[in-house]
Amino acid sequence: MDKVLVSIAGYDPSGGAGVLLDSAVFRRFGFPGAGLLTAVTAQNSRTVAAVRCLGGSFLYRQYETLVQDVGLAGIKVGMLGGPGNIAALGRILANHEGLPVVVDPVFRSSSGRWLLDKKAVPSYLDKIKGRITLLTPNLDEASLIFGRRLRKPVDMKEAARKIVDLVAAPCLIKGGHLAGKAEDVLYDGRRFFLFPHKRIAKDVHGTGCFLSSSLLCYLVMKKSLVEACSLASEFTQAAMKKAVHLGKGRAIFLEF
Repeated sequence: MDKVLVSIAGYDPSGGAGVLLDSAVFRRFGFPGAGLLTAVTAQNSRTVAAVRCLGGSFLYRQYETLVQDVGLAGIKVGMLGGPGNIAALGRILANHEGLPVVVDPVFRSSSGRWLLDKKAVPSYLDKIKGRITLLTPNLDEASLIFGRRLRKPVDMKEAARKIVDLVAAPCLIKGGHLAGKAEDVLYDGRRFFLFPHKRIAKDVHGTGCFLSSSLLCYLVMKKSLVEACSLASEFTQAAMKKAVHLGKGRAIFLEF
Protein backbone atom coordinates (compact mmCIF):
# COMPACT_ATOMS: atom_id res chain seq x y z
CA MET A 1 0.00 0.00 0.00
CA ASP A 2 1.51 3.35 -1.04
CA LYS A 3 -1.07 5.84 0.23
CA VAL A 4 -0.15 5.64 3.91
CA LEU A 5 0.35 8.98 5.66
CA VAL A 6 2.62 9.04 8.70
CA SER A 7 2.68 11.38 11.67
CA ILE A 8 6.01 11.88 13.43
CA ALA A 9 4.86 13.32 16.72
CA GLY A 10 4.18 12.76 20.39
CA TYR A 11 1.58 10.74 22.25
CA ASP A 12 -1.13 12.77 24.02
CA PRO A 13 -3.20 10.47 26.29
CA SER A 14 -6.23 12.74 25.91
CA GLY A 15 -6.29 12.18 22.15
CA GLY A 16 -6.56 15.92 21.66
CA ALA A 17 -3.28 16.32 19.77
CA GLY A 18 -0.25 14.49 18.43
CA VAL A 19 -0.24 11.13 16.69
CA LEU A 20 -3.74 10.14 17.82
CA LEU A 21 -5.36 13.26 16.37
CA ASP A 22 -3.25 13.24 13.20
CA SER A 23 -4.20 9.63 12.48
CA ALA A 24 -7.88 10.43 13.00
CA VAL A 25 -7.63 13.29 10.49
CA PHE A 26 -5.86 11.08 7.96
CA ARG A 27 -8.65 8.51 8.21
CA ARG A 28 -11.28 11.22 7.84
CA PHE A 29 -9.79 11.94 4.41
CA GLY A 30 -9.68 8.26 3.50
CA PHE A 31 -5.96 7.66 4.08
CA PRO A 32 -4.53 4.94 6.33
CA GLY A 33 -2.62 6.68 9.12
CA ALA A 34 0.61 5.50 10.72
CA GLY A 35 2.49 7.05 13.62
CA LEU A 36 6.13 7.27 14.69
CA LEU A 37 6.31 8.31 18.34
CA THR A 38 8.88 10.90 19.32
CA ALA A 39 7.82 11.22 22.95
CA VAL A 40 5.19 10.15 25.44
CA THR A 41 3.50 12.79 27.57
CA ALA A 42 1.57 12.85 30.81
CA GLN A 43 -1.10 15.42 30.06
CA ASN A 44 -4.78 16.18 30.19
CA SER A 45 -7.02 18.93 28.84
CA ARG A 46 -5.49 21.44 31.24
CA THR A 47 -1.74 20.84 31.39
CA VAL A 48 1.33 18.88 30.32
CA ALA A 49 2.75 17.34 33.49
CA ALA A 50 5.69 15.44 32.03
CA VAL A 51 7.39 14.54 28.73
CA ARG A 52 9.59 11.52 28.07
CA CYS A 53 11.54 11.64 24.81
CA LEU A 54 11.94 8.18 23.27
CA GLY A 55 15.24 9.02 21.59
CA GLY A 56 16.54 9.21 18.04
CA SER A 57 17.68 5.60 17.69
CA PHE A 58 14.26 4.27 18.67
CA LEU A 59 12.49 6.80 16.45
CA TYR A 60 14.55 5.67 13.46
CA ARG A 61 13.99 2.01 14.36
CA GLN A 62 10.24 2.63 14.27
CA TYR A 63 10.62 4.25 10.86
CA GLU A 64 12.85 1.51 9.38
CA THR A 65 10.49 -1.21 10.50
CA LEU A 66 7.43 0.61 9.13
CA VAL A 67 8.81 1.34 5.65
CA GLN A 68 9.95 -2.26 5.22
CA ASP A 69 6.26 -3.06 5.07
CA VAL A 70 4.39 -0.05 3.63
CA GLY A 71 5.03 2.85 1.29
CA LEU A 72 4.51 6.44 2.40
CA ALA A 73 2.53 9.07 0.50
CA GLY A 74 3.12 11.96 2.89
CA ILE A 75 4.72 12.94 6.19
CA LYS A 76 3.48 15.25 8.94
CA VAL A 77 5.95 16.29 11.64
CA GLY A 78 4.79 17.59 15.00
CA MET A 79 6.36 17.62 18.45
CA LEU A 80 9.88 16.19 18.51
CA GLY A 81 10.03 16.11 22.29
CA GLY A 82 13.78 16.59 22.57
CA PRO A 83 16.97 17.41 20.62
CA GLY A 84 17.89 13.72 20.52
CA ASN A 85 15.32 13.18 17.79
CA ILE A 86 16.57 15.90 15.42
CA ALA A 87 19.23 13.85 13.61
CA ALA A 88 16.84 10.92 13.16
CA LEU A 89 14.23 13.23 11.67
CA GLY A 90 16.78 14.58 9.22
CA ARG A 91 17.66 11.03 8.11
CA ILE A 92 14.00 10.14 7.64
CA LEU A 93 13.25 13.22 5.54
CA ALA A 94 16.38 12.69 3.44
CA ASN A 95 14.96 9.32 2.38
CA HIS A 96 11.78 10.84 0.96
CA GLU A 97 12.70 13.70 -1.35
CA GLY A 98 9.72 14.91 -3.34
CA LEU A 99 7.15 13.57 -0.89
CA PRO A 100 4.70 16.09 0.62
CA VAL A 101 6.02 16.99 4.09
CA VAL A 102 4.22 19.40 6.42
CA VAL A 103 6.03 20.44 9.61
CA ASP A 104 4.24 21.93 12.60
CA PRO A 105 7.14 23.09 14.82
CA VAL A 106 5.82 22.45 18.32
CA PHE A 107 8.33 24.10 20.64
CA ARG A 108 6.15 24.71 23.70
CA SER A 109 2.78 23.51 24.99
CA SER A 110 -0.12 25.92 25.38
CA SER A 111 0.25 25.53 29.15
CA GLY A 112 3.82 26.87 28.88
CA ARG A 113 5.98 23.74 29.10
CA TRP A 114 8.95 23.67 26.71
CA LEU A 115 8.81 20.61 24.43
CA LEU A 116 12.04 21.37 22.56
CA ASP A 117 14.95 23.26 24.10
CA LYS A 118 15.29 26.74 22.58
CA LYS A 119 18.99 26.09 22.00
CA ALA A 120 18.08 23.17 19.72
CA VAL A 121 15.90 25.23 17.36
CA PRO A 122 18.72 26.25 14.94
CA SER A 123 19.80 22.61 14.60
CA TYR A 124 16.18 21.59 14.06
CA LEU A 125 15.70 24.14 11.28
CA ASP A 126 18.97 23.10 9.65
CA LYS A 127 17.94 19.42 9.55
CA ILE A 128 14.62 20.13 7.83
CA LYS A 129 16.03 22.76 5.44
CA GLY A 130 15.21 21.98 1.83
CA ARG A 131 13.48 18.73 2.80
CA ILE A 132 9.95 19.90 3.53
CA THR A 133 6.96 21.24 1.64
CA LEU A 134 5.63 23.66 4.24
CA LEU A 135 6.37 24.94 7.75
CA THR A 136 3.32 25.99 9.82
CA PRO A 137 4.43 27.90 12.95
CA ASN A 138 1.99 29.75 15.18
CA LEU A 139 2.74 33.30 16.32
CA ASP A 140 4.86 32.24 19.30
CA GLU A 141 6.89 29.72 17.28
CA ALA A 142 7.42 32.18 14.43
CA SER A 143 8.44 34.85 16.95
CA LEU A 144 11.02 32.50 18.47
CA ILE A 145 12.52 31.71 15.06
CA PHE A 146 12.37 35.34 13.94
CA GLY A 147 13.82 36.69 17.17
CA ARG A 148 11.13 39.27 17.80
CA ARG A 149 7.50 39.21 18.91
CA LEU A 150 4.98 39.40 16.05
CA ARG A 151 2.20 41.87 16.77
CA LYS A 152 0.63 42.65 13.39
CA PRO A 153 0.36 41.24 9.84
CA VAL A 154 3.32 43.26 8.59
CA ASP A 155 5.49 41.60 11.27
CA MET A 156 4.20 38.20 10.14
CA LYS A 157 5.22 38.94 6.56
CA GLU A 158 8.69 40.02 7.63
CA ALA A 159 9.08 36.89 9.75
CA ALA A 160 7.79 34.64 6.95
CA ARG A 161 10.49 35.97 4.61
CA LYS A 162 13.23 35.15 7.11
CA ILE A 163 11.81 31.71 7.90
CA VAL A 164 11.55 30.79 4.22
CA ASP A 165 15.23 31.66 3.85
CA LEU A 166 16.11 29.53 6.89
CA VAL A 167 14.24 26.38 5.83
CA ALA A 168 14.24 26.80 2.03
CA ALA A 169 10.51 26.05 1.93
CA PRO A 170 7.22 27.97 2.08
CA CYS A 171 5.93 29.14 5.46
CA LEU A 172 2.37 29.55 6.74
CA ILE A 173 2.26 31.63 9.93
CA LYS A 174 -0.96 31.06 11.86
CA GLY A 175 -2.37 34.31 13.22
CA GLY A 176 -5.35 33.06 15.20
CA HIS A 177 -4.10 34.83 18.34
CA LEU A 178 -3.21 38.07 16.58
CA ALA A 179 -4.70 41.19 18.17
CA GLY A 180 -7.47 42.45 15.94
CA LYS A 181 -8.37 40.51 12.81
CA ALA A 182 -7.41 36.82 12.81
CA GLU A 183 -5.36 36.09 9.70
CA ASP A 184 -2.92 33.44 8.50
CA VAL A 185 -0.05 34.50 6.23
CA LEU A 186 1.50 32.22 3.61
CA TYR A 187 4.74 33.13 1.87
CA ASP A 188 5.86 30.74 -0.85
CA GLY A 189 9.18 32.47 -1.52
CA ARG A 190 7.73 34.79 -4.15
CA ARG A 191 4.26 35.92 -3.12
CA PHE A 192 2.17 36.42 -0.01
CA PHE A 193 -1.29 34.97 0.44
CA LEU A 194 -3.61 35.97 3.27
CA PHE A 195 -6.26 33.76 4.82
CA PRO A 196 -8.55 35.78 7.13
CA HIS A 197 -10.97 33.89 9.35
CA LYS A 198 -13.50 34.58 12.05
CA ARG A 199 -12.61 34.11 15.67
CA ILE A 200 -14.32 31.20 17.37
CA ALA A 201 -15.19 31.78 21.02
CA LYS A 202 -13.90 28.40 22.12
CA ASP A 203 -10.49 27.33 23.44
CA VAL A 204 -9.66 24.20 21.45
CA HIS A 205 -6.66 21.92 22.01
CA GLY A 206 -4.72 20.60 19.01
CA THR A 207 -5.66 23.16 16.37
CA GLY A 208 -2.10 23.23 15.01
CA CYS A 209 -2.03 19.45 14.68
CA PHE A 210 -5.45 19.45 13.04
CA LEU A 211 -4.57 22.15 10.50
CA SER A 212 -1.21 20.67 9.52
CA SER A 213 -2.48 17.09 9.19
CA SER A 214 -5.48 18.14 7.10
CA LEU A 215 -3.19 20.35 5.00
CA LEU A 216 -1.03 17.30 4.26
CA CYS A 217 -4.10 15.39 3.13
CA TYR A 218 -5.04 18.11 0.66
CA LEU A 219 -1.48 18.20 -0.71
CA VAL A 220 -1.49 14.43 -1.21
CA MET A 221 -4.81 14.89 -3.01
CA LYS A 222 -2.86 17.08 -5.47
CA LYS A 223 -4.27 20.42 -4.39
CA SER A 224 -1.98 23.41 -4.94
CA LEU A 225 -0.25 24.82 -1.87
CA VAL A 226 -2.48 27.90 -1.77
CA GLU A 227 -5.66 25.86 -2.23
CA ALA A 228 -4.55 23.32 0.38
CA CYS A 229 -3.91 26.10 2.91
CA SER A 230 -7.30 27.66 2.23
CA LEU A 231 -9.20 24.36 2.41
CA ALA A 232 -7.38 23.23 5.56
CA SER A 233 -8.12 26.55 7.26
CA GLU A 234 -11.83 26.27 6.43
CA PHE A 235 -11.94 22.63 7.54
CA THR A 236 -10.24 23.48 10.84
CA GLN A 237 -12.60 26.38 11.53
CA ALA A 238 -15.64 24.17 10.91
CA ALA A 239 -14.26 21.41 13.14
CA MET A 240 -13.49 23.85 15.96
CA LYS A 241 -17.18 24.72 16.18
CA LYS A 242 -17.91 21.04 16.92
CA ALA A 243 -15.14 20.60 19.50
CA VAL A 244 -16.32 19.29 22.87
CA HIS A 245 -15.16 19.32 26.49
CA LEU A 246 -14.34 15.89 27.88
CA GLY A 247 -12.38 17.22 30.82
CA LYS A 248 -12.22 20.45 32.81
CA GLY A 249 -9.86 22.26 30.46
CA ARG A 250 -9.72 22.91 26.73
CA ALA A 251 -12.13 21.43 24.20
CA ILE A 252 -10.90 18.73 21.81
CA PHE A 253 -11.79 17.58 18.30
CA LEU A 254 -14.12 14.57 18.28
CA GLU A 255 -16.44 14.98 15.30
CA PHE A 256 -15.22 16.39 12.00
